[in-house]
Amino acid sequence: MSEIVVVATFTIKEGLMDEAIAGFETVIAATHDEPGCVTYALHRDNANPARLVMVERWESQDALNAHIQAPHMAKLGEFAAEMLAEPPMIAFCSPLGMGQPAKASLQG
Repeated sequence: MSEIVVVATFTIKEGLMDEAIAGFETVIAATHDEPGCVTYALHRDNANPARLVMVERWESQDALNAHIQAPHMAKLGEFAAEMLAEPPMIAFCSPLGMGQPAKASLQG
């Protein structure tokens, strides 16, 4: 089974960014220890500083499914309900592979 790439965007309520980043820190640490986690990296949107973007790579759909069921993800859901200005946008992606193969995918 091929890797899964996930891109999730979170718009944080005004005045809660520092608290939101601190909340993600715990989730990130736990997720990095999960089997099948290749990349789980939080970014801040340069054009919209109220938006955080998580870029994820998982070895398989099974690893991603296990991640979604992990206890720290339930805690993230509770935390998100307090921090988010709008529902998150989550995209599950597969590369199209155009151009140079080494540059046409986030997958290794």
